[in-house]
Amino acid sequence: MGEFELDSGVIGVTGATGAVGQRVAASLARQGLRQRLIIRDLNRAPELPGTEAAMASYLDSATFTRAARDVHTLMLVSATEAPDRVAQHLTAVDAAVEAGVQRIVYLSFLNAAADATFTFARDHFHTEQYIKATGVRWTFLRPSLYLDGVPGFVDDSGVVRGPAAGGRTAWVAREDVAAAATAVLTDAQSGAHDGHTYDLTGPEALTLGDTVSRLSRLTGKTIAYVPETWEEALASRRTLSDEDWRILGWASSYAAIAAGELDTVSPAVSDLTGRPPQSIEGFLRHHPTALAHVEI
Repeated sequence: MGEFELDSGVIGVTGATGAVGQRVAASLARQGLRQRLIIRDLNRAPELPGTEAAMASYLDSATFTRAARDVHTLMLVSATEAPDRVAQHLTAVDAAVEAGVQRIVYLSFLNAAADATFTFARDHFHTEQYIKATGVRWTFLRPSLYLDGVPGFVDDSGVVRGPAAGGRTAWVAREDVAAAATAVLTDAQSGAHDGHTYDLTGPEALTLGDTVSRLSRLTGKTIAYVPETWEEALASRRTLSDEDWRILGWASSYAAIAAGELDTVSPAVSDLTGRPPQSIEGFLRHHPTALAHVEI
């Protein structure tokens, strides 16, 4: 990491090689704002005008502190799911505060809670609580399940399997999450977003049956939802991983839908960005090959 010119207006962005962080970084660059990308591999840093890049991992406290020096607002994108994810987040938060970061915008998850059915959402709750306790200015962005991830739920034979029962979720596009994050990040001085938690969702809450029906109609492929029991869901996912924490996370995302914990429709995307969130129809118009892997 080189020596950076002191600038209290620098926006720090983590996760800039990922789907949300990269979109945020590109949006900030288009607006001509100065930003610093804090990433683990400098070779993967997006080349964007007005950006600096600093190499640091969440668990390397000293390096993260140096990387966050002179950053005013930090976009903290949650780490990839892992047994030590909370420890990663807390170490990064401590390092950011030590560096003098005044404001953290954290990418959390919808209805994060200590007892959330979706096990990965519990990580977000503990991270949120820790950020609050530091006394730093904060804003939490809580997206629903990603619309972009829906094609990954569908196997090659066109089947979605999971214990979601008749529960609903309002799938949200990563593009909309990034746009909402950009709106919050670029309004640092007014304080209008300080202490606010924004639920970021799509325009309507759909069952998995509704979802596959839309996908079938729009693509001409036969997409079906096959409900599973909890035990069946765990067993079917053991063919993909032998790590219990990962299997529980995958299966519990469906169980959270069944429990009604993701049945939220929020106006926040429209309120923050000035445009409506993408629907399934809109997403497929922009990504016509999203279900190309389905052979039926």
